[in-house]
Amino acid sequence: MLFHTRKWVKPEDLNPNSTLFGGKLLAWIDEEVALYAIIQLENPRIVTKHMSEINFRSSAKKGDIIEIGIDIVKFGRTSLTLKCEVRNIMTHETIITIDTITMVSLDLDGKPLAHKKTLL
Repeated sequence: MLFHTRKWVKPEDLNPNSTLFGGKLLAWIDEEVALYAIIQLENPRIVTKHMSEINFRSSAKKGDIIEIGIDIVKFGRTSLTLKCEVRNIMTHETIITIDTITMVSLDLDGKPLAHKKTLL
């Protein structure tokens, strides 16, 4: 798994329990996989179609640094399926795993577009 992005957990990223807000983390993941899919499929029109079960395993607190890892599961005709792991660099614990995230390539009209990609 390639870990592309690091984020510093700041006060505005925390929930009332003073740990990383899950919604903030999911937004970071969605942005990261979108950027990854845009680069892989060479199309800036990408949407998130599906995320499988999201498994929160630990958390992060203010001042921690997390990193987001992405790996390709498969190329579909119009889609790219990825998996994701986020880990806390400070504690060396996995924070979250997502087995499948499906990103779909779109044409100018917002319809699925075959991308003809099969390998990295």
